[in-house]
Amino acid sequence: MTTLLLSLLLALSQAALAAQPALPAHPSRPALPAVRPLPAPLSVTRWWDPPPTPYAAGHRGVDLAAPVGAELRAVAAGRVHHAGQVAGRGVLSLALPNGLRTTYEPVRPLVTEGEEVSAGQVVAVLTEGSHCPGPCLHWGLLAGEAYLNPLTLLARPTPRLLPDPPGPAGAREGAAAGGDAGLSPGPPAGRWPGPSP
Repeated sequence: MTTLLLSLLLALSQAALAAQPALPAHPSRPALPAVRPLPAPLSVTRWWDPPPTPYAAGHRGVDLAAPVGAELRAVAAGRVHHAGQVAGRGVLSLALPNGLRTTYEPVRPLVTEGEEVSAGQVVAVLTEGSHCPGPCLHWGLLAGEAYLNPLTLLARPTPRLLPDPPGPAGAREGAAAGGDAGLSPGPPAGRWPGPSP
């Protein structure tokens, strides 16, 4: 039974990763060596949920749990597009050289508009005022006016199966569902491990 559950979990995780849209393929948009905006592992409190139409409800980014005061890093080299208030919240937007733009909110920017930033540079501090139940970073990614899943900038985690330890039957069934592996079968919460920056 455990083998069946692990096989099912692996198949579902591979299907979920394959279903995520990739960044637009375009010769002027080379792959970026992306850095996490927060230290590993990333804890996703709300996943990207694009709307069916441009003006419909949806979640145009991901929410990452982090304490107020957490230092936020530029995910890639670029230029500060916007650093200031939008609708009463501090917002930072970075234009990347491949035509993408990444956004962070609610933040207190440590950089100014037009400033060049390097990948991994601390560019802002997380503030209060998020739309999450607890403190979180709302991280977004755009190509022109189209919203993309910002997690596609990061290396995808490699699913790993753990050996079934000796013990009573079913002792690992909670782990097979992702309970102690730091993975989530889906919304609303989970972790995004991957290599360290």
